[in-house]
Amino acid sequence: MERTRTVNNVRSKVMEPGPLSEPRTGTWKDFITLTKMGIVLSNLITTFAGLWIAAQYSNFDFFGNLNIVIFAILGTALVVAGGTSLNNYIDRDIDKIMPRTKDRPSADGRIPANQVLWVGYTLAAVGTVFLLMTEVMAAVLGLVGLFFYVVLYTMWTKRTTSFNTAVGAVSGAMPPLIGWAAIDPDLSPVAWAMFLVMFIWQMPHFFAIAMKRCEDYRAAGIPMLPVVAGFKLTKRQMVLYVGAIIPVSLLLYNFGVIYTTIAAVLGFGWLAVGIAGFFTKDDIKWARTMFVYSINYLTIMFVLMIAVNM
Repeated sequence: MERTRTVNNVRSKVMEPGPLSEPRTGTWKDFITLTKMGIVLSNLITTFAGLWIAAQYSNFDFFGNLNIVIFAILGTALVVAGGTSLNNYIDRDIDKIMPRTKDRPSADGRIPANQVLWVGYTLAAVGTVFLLMTEVMAAVLGLVGLFFYVVLYTMWTKRTTSFNTAVGAVSGAMPPLIGWAAIDPDLSPVAWAMFLVMFIWQMPHFFAIAMKRCEDYRAAGIPMLPVVAGFKLTKRQMVLYVGAIIPVSLLLYNFGVIYTTIAAVLGFGWLAVGIAGFFTKDDIKWARTMFVYSINYLTIMFVLMIAVNM
């Protein structure tokens, strides 16, 4: 009887499903995580701003052409999601090292690498088709942003130079241009001013993240500015960029007095927080404050742009 019990126990252990017998794919939640929905949604706010303001400037019937609006939003969302998926595929080796990213489904193997790659390709391709259904220029800008993010940023500069943030910022500033181009391919100076606001905003925003996660980036060998140049220089750079965003945001003074006043107040408020960093003893706490302010700044600014153009 004892031998029979032992044999049955061994047989049951052998028959238990192990790691090799589990299906080699992730859940739908894993695939959503792969696309970094937070980044996608934040990009859609600026895309919508570009769409809405372009409609006002070109006498475009926004609600009478909702198909164009929907194609532009879906196209941008899918291209961005495709880019973030490809980013996860390329960075899966270093993502395993950093606590912030080690649980990503591409890093821990919940989604096999080949699936991550094809998800990225598919989303980017379908998104480009949607953008082509608006204006060719919108699709071109989407592909330019994708190229900057995947090739120039993720594959090249992210691991080689601290200028990686500026390179990645080009792709992050594309959504308002894409939205504008979907309605008016002849991009106006207003569209480019929105692009510049987005580009400059990303520098102090991502430098704040890099300060908070400095040791993670150091361990992964990623040459973010705080890693290679230290916090003191990084803080100076952040203040310079915050100072630069004030006059750039005021290039849109034709949005009216309310916009101009709020943009100035937000900008100088951010500058004050930045300058306070030179006198703080807790750099990480200050970086968190700068990060939170940057999120609020961007949200308020682009909601404001939409509101004053109604």
